[in-house]
Amino acid sequence: MQRKYVKLLTEIPGPNSKEILELRKKYVPKGISNNCHSFVKKAHGSLVEDVDGNIFIDFAGAIGTVNVGHSHPRVVRALQEQASQFIHTGFNVMMYESYITLAERLCQLAPGDFKKQAAFFNSGAEAVENAVKIARKYTKRQGIISFTRGFHGRTLMTMTMTSKVKPYKFGFGPFAPEVYKAPYPYVYRRPEGLSEQQYNEMIIEQFETFLLAEVAPETIAAVVMEPVQGEGGFIVPNQAFVQRVREICTQYGILFVADEIQTGFARTGKYFAIEHFGVEPDLITISKSMGAGVPISGVIGRAEIMDAADVGEIGGTYSGSPLGCRAALTVLDIIESENLNDRAQKIGKRATEKMRELAERFDSIGDVRGLGAMCAMEIVKDRHNKTPDKEAVGKIVKAAGERGLMLLSAGLYGNVIRLLMPLTITDEQLEEGLQILEEAFGAVYLNSPAVSAGR
Repeated sequence: MQRKYVKLLTEIPGPNSKEILELRKKYVPKGISNNCHSFVKKAHGSLVEDVDGNIFIDFAGAIGTVNVGHSHPRVVRALQEQASQFIHTGFNVMMYESYITLAERLCQLAPGDFKKQAAFFNSGAEAVENAVKIARKYTKRQGIISFTRGFHGRTLMTMTMTSKVKPYKFGFGPFAPEVYKAPYPYVYRRPEGLSEQQYNEMIIEQFETFLLAEVAPETIAAVVMEPVQGEGGFIVPNQAFVQRVREICTQYGILFVADEIQTGFARTGKYFAIEHFGVEPDLITISKSMGAGVPISGVIGRAEIMDAADVGEIGGTYSGSPLGCRAALTVLDIIESENLNDRAQKIGKRATEKMRELAERFDSIGDVRGLGAMCAMEIVKDRHNKTPDKEAVGKIVKAAGERGLMLLSAGLYGNVIRLLMPLTITDEQLEEGLQILEEAFGAVYLNSPAVSAGR
């Protein structure tokens, strides 16, 4: 296939990237992983150019951080304007209006017909940490429930809340106390013989039993749930499960926290993925695409809960930086003016159609799933036993990268290919990327030859 957008001048990685890679090996610890071994020179929209002049289509989106695309002109202008005025004062030293304006807009957008407040931080993990602090302060309880396969960050508390042992937790203990893991539905891997309805009823019953067998609900401050599990493999729960968890939280005075760090800001076709489930969270954590690549995160929640922390008990030196606030305000403008919620639905529909076409050709695709433009396929060795095939995923991701498509894996077993392309991607770029994805499958399973450099 002749490429219109992808441009490969060298092998991947090219000579300039290889030279920098040697310095990376020398001066940067191996514990920091790298999906692609090329080094970026510039990026705009859905296209990324490396230091060797190779141009890639981006289906990774900086792990869901650039829903509005790389270096959106409006974001760039807003940052330039802000930097020319002032870069940082520290909100807790001298305040700035953009922080207040952003808080107001997010409180208006977040689900729930009640008074809300918002506080801003730096990273997704920091948002979750502060949601836990606020929940404990308000409820005067200590216990936190997260879910199997969930991911919430790499700090001590969020690492404890995260399910996957390797690479996130192995050797890093002891972990934070009073954190409990509850079952989360995974329809594709339900026991043989159970219908989807029977399985979902079973998982709800298991959650109810969990509060009898593992921990008393009266000791729990918050349940923290990803509306769609991100690192866990883009697993979408049944609406009845989410609503029942919400009901139980209300019954026992437990706060329901929606972790929207990867699902938020139009990725699923709504500003917040929890809106798909008819549930109003007490707290919502946000980050990633909130700032279009500028570090910023936040917690939005019921005003009486957010106000439980006393003066000086939450915040930080760079929390809700002026650059981050201006970027986030511009992101909200772009989502609205470019109809990115609708766009996410269209992208997701087309990507899912393509993945299902591939599933008809390749028996290795066991499941195709997602919500909006947060979609994925699970790769298995055989469909009957559903044996995860992490090795094949690694080969597919590599083959795609060699052909100019940036991809990411996910899942507890590392056998899920997830798509997180910018929502500003053009139809032509989307089609070219999906075609390369198909070619990567052919390279792995049909031994198709690699695309020559320059084509």
